[in-house]
Amino acid sequence: MPASRLTQPQELHDMLLFRLWRLTASASRPVIQMCEEEFGVTRREWRMLAELASNDGMQSSQLAEQTGLDRAQTSRAVTSLVIKGFVVREPRPSDRREVPLRLSEKGLALYERLLPRVAALNRDLVSVLSQTEADALDAVLRRLQAQAQSAD
Repeated sequence: MPASRLTQPQELHDMLLFRLWRLTASASRPVIQMCEEEFGVTRREWRMLAELASNDGMQSSQLAEQTGLDRAQTSRAVTSLVIKGFVVREPRPSDRREVPLRLSEKGLALYERLLPRVAALNRDLVSVLSQTEADALDAVLRRLQAQAQSAD
């Protein structure tokens, strides 16, 4: 069986990372527009809110790692979220260098309003796949992620 253009790319448009970037860029537009225009947060801030909703009490460095951002980007976004009242910094009295981040009530309310809307956009995107295809894509993405992490 001949190699596919995905496994033996001949040009930029054959390469997996470029194709994923184009998909992300196209599919992210409605999320970005909704976040910014309706909810007053950037896509980066939304990512942090969603991560904190799942992992309350993370340190800024952990948040940076989990969201795939550098520490400077994370620091700026966290500061913005604190100013907007969505995130609270809670220094530990025993070690003031440790500052867990938590969603405020306002941040949790925003997350609970935004998550269903983003999930609906996600469902719409994958609606062109059968359940078997969606399950296969999920498995492939997990394997590719594991492969990428093993190369780090």
